[in-house]
Order: sequence, then structure tokens, then C-alpha cells
Amino acid sequence: MEKIELKDAFAEFKNQKNIDRPTMMGVLEDVFRTQITKTYGSADNFDIIINIDKGDCEIYWNRDVVEEVEDPNTEIAINDPELDDDYELGETFAKKIELKDFGRRGILNIRQNLQGRIMDIEKANLYNKYVNKVGELFTGEVYQTWAKEVLILDEDGNELRLPKSEQIPGEHFKKNDTVRAIIKSVEMKNNTTPYIVLSRVTPEFLERLFEQEVPEIYDGLITIKKVVRVPGERAKVAVESYDERIDPIGACIGVKGSRIIGIVRELRNENIDVLQWTSNTQLLIQRALNPAKISSIVLGGEDDKIKVYMLPDEVKKGIGKGGCNIRLAGMLVGKEIEVWRDIPTSEADDDEEDVLLSAFDNDIEPWIIEKLQSIGCDTAKSVLALSAADIAKRADLEDETVEEVLEILRAEFED
Repeated sequence: MEKIELKDAFAEFKNQKNIDRPTMMGVLEDVFRTQITKTYGSADNFDIIINIDKGDCEIYWNRDVVEEVEDPNTEIAINDPELDDDYELGETFAKKIELKDFGRRGILNIRQNLQGRIMDIEKANLYNKYVNKVGELFTGEVYQTWAKEVLILDEDGNELRLPKSEQIPGEHFKKNDTVRAIIKSVEMKNNTTPYIVLSRVTPEFLERLFEQEVPEIYDGLITIKKVVRVPGERAKVAVESYDERIDPIGACIGVKGSRIIGIVRELRNENIDVLQWTSNTQLLIQRALNPAKISSIVLGGEDDKIKVYMLPDEVKKGIGKGGCNIRLAGMLVGKEIEVWRDIPTSEADDDEEDVLLSAFDNDIEPWIIEKLQSIGCDTAKSVLALSAADIAKRADLEDETVEEVLEILRAEFED
């Protein structure tokens, strides 16, 4: 019975495709030497011969033939009944150890230790397989969905997780759906199976999709310099070509949008702006805020923010829905961008009585003023020109807060 159980363990070990033969031999020998040490006190004078193909092993206990035994583990007396008359002093007596000599508990320990080592190797192989693929595109099938994450299996049945926080807002998956995502991280937690996290919201995911859809990027003829995203809403991709014959923007978009349309669908209709990269910050900002027309740009003031001046009619286009466009432009250049209304001289004369919002810093919290400035309202009248609902939505402020601000500004002009 013990030998059958051990053979099953051998077979289970042998079937691990990712374990090479030297590793198998080493682990098996180590498992037996560990049990020999527990049973006999030392394994130094034992020979272990393992036959992986047959699922069997032979163990020999080597002892020196002596006149008087001092160490029973390494020596045997010449008059011991185990010896026949052919042995002489100084020779080595090799006794074959049967599995039953370990006892039933010993055999169970060997089997459990072997299975544990198999699992450890499986975990290490899985960890090494995916830790070297972090940042790569992965395609798998949904096995199960939960409220906080989706379980996806690879071709070998390994489990990967797509947390809700790494899913594009609004998307839902069901069993057997095919999912594409980027391998974000691989973690070992408390010696359990590696926890492999996927993501569909990182800029790298969009970059990998472009590499897959645009041959010129994959071949290195076009370089993606930077990608910024607000997942599910908008993204900006800055590209560059070192070959003057290649139009990087046209190549990324494709004829009639043939290349980018697949990416847009994969991202649940996320708007993607492809623009040409430049190291000139002002020009990069202009390209990032296109089609809004910029009157002037002031780089790096005392607060290190970039101020962009636009005509009133251009402000809404520059800021974008919910401030998304201006936020992405700031992420692209690596600095916060503020939009200021550039009022023509003729209009400025008519608006002599208008007051900058910064003048109300004693009555209105500075963070509220910054929120209003971020949507292009830098003066009192520019705020009063909007409805309370519009201000609350665009500046992400509470209705009560907006009403308080409007009362303060109205009081200024009533006086």
C-alpha cells in the first residue's frame, strides 16, 4: 500500500511540465534525506537511487565493519547476525532500506513533503512566469465575476484578477467573455498562490493597444512619448516619428480611422486625441488643447502653475467636459494648467467694474476660488454669467456652496 501511494506522488511530481529533470532529482533526494535524518539521526552515510520513470527508489545504509561499535548509525559489529562470513574488518556493509522501515507515519511524511515541494515549485514557476511579463498585454477568459473583481484564467488554468478599480468605469463582464488587459503586478502573499493583478485603466494598457494595432509603432518607426488618460472619458497620446516620410498621427489613426476605431471600442468609446510630441512646452500645450485657440501662455509663476489665456468663447472648448481636457493637458506637460479669460480691450473697457475672484479671498475659501478659476471663471461677472447648476456641475461644488458664492458676488455689485 505504501509503495503504491509513493508511486502516485512520483507520478504527480513527474507530470509537472515546468520542472526540469535535475530539479526533480534534487528535490526527491532532499525529501528522502530529510526523512532518513528524522528516522536514523543522519543521512550522510546513505545512498539514494531514484528512478523517476518507474516511480521507485532504492536506499542503502552504509556502515563500516568494526570490532566494537561506537556509533550504531555508521558502524556494525563483525559478529552482527546481519553480516555473513564474507565480510572483513574495515569493509563497508550496505543494507537496503525498504519503505516499510520508515513506518506508516514516515511514508506519509515523505508524501506530504513531496507534495508541498511540488506546490512550492509551481508557485515559484508561476510567479517567475508573470513577474517577467509585468507591463505586457494579456488575453484571457472570464471564469467568474464578483462585485469587487473578475476572475480570469490563462491557457494553463492559472488564476488572474481584474479588480473593479482596474476596470473602465461602466463596463461589465460575464462568464466566458474574452478580456484584454495589461499585467499590472504580481505579489506573493503569505506563501499562497501568486496574486496576479490585471488592469484596463493604466496608460500602459492604451500604449500596448497602439503597439498591437499600429505596425509602425511595433517596428519602432513611431515612438509613443507619453500617454495620459481619464479612463472611460478621454485620453491623449503624444507620438513622434524620426522618419520625415511617416506621418505619426495619420499612421496611428489609419485610413478613415481604421486603426484607432478598434482601440476606441476596446476602451468603451473613450475619446482618444493623438498629437505630435514636441519638447517645446508652449507648443505641446497648444496641441493638447486643440481645437481651442490660445491667446497667450505664461509658464511657471510663483506657484509653478501654467496660465493659459483664451478668449471667452474658447474657454469651454479648452477646459472640456468636467475639466477633463485641461486636466489631461496638464498631465501631459507635467504641470497644473489654469485657464484665464483673455478679455479684448473693447470689452475690458465695458467691464471696468468687474472684479477678480482673487479679491474675494477674505469672503470665499481659496480652494473654492481655485475650482472656479479651473473652469475659466477668473472674475466675479464671469461667475455670475453662469447658472448655479452649471457652476456646481463643472466646478464640482455643492449647491449650497455655489449659492453662498453667488450671494457674495451679487452683493459686491449691489453695493
